[in-house]
Amino acid sequence: MNVEFINPFLLATAAVFENMLSVEVRRQTPYVRKALEPQYAITGVIGLTGKATGTVAFSLPEEAALAITQRLLGERPAAINAQVTDAIGEVTNMIAGAAKARLAELELSLGLPTVVIGRDACIAFPSRAVPIAIPFDSDLGPLVVEVGIVG
Repeated sequence: MNVEFINPFLLATAAVFENMLSVEVRRQTPYVRKALEPQYAITGVIGLTGKATGTVAFSLPEEAALAITQRLLGERPAAINAQVTDAIGEVTNMIAGAAKARLAELELSLGLPTVVIGRDACIAFPSRAVPIAIPFDSDLGPLVVEVGIVG
């Protein structure tokens, strides 16, 4: 995968968390994603099409998902519910949309976000993509953005 595709997602994640959630994220060391299962229990997935194709996955533990939902909606759900899946889908969409703006030369279109709950799922990336995982830490908990783009 072209490493120039990664920086827009690094910048987008930091911007979304800072501007929408008032939380600073601290980037950890990126790595090549090898497992098919999501790293954490809640994962937002969005497809990209255009001059390049790919998948972006935003994965985080349940506690972080609840904390993000509280920041967005003003109240904390007791457990994972439709509000949490909507909130994580929206954050996934915002990250992908902000990165898309920085990848204008690829004329990308975003699919609708899907939220997967549980670690038993398989997150598929385009067959020729080598997904890169970009982990972050924050006061709300850990998260990882995984990007696999072929273009």
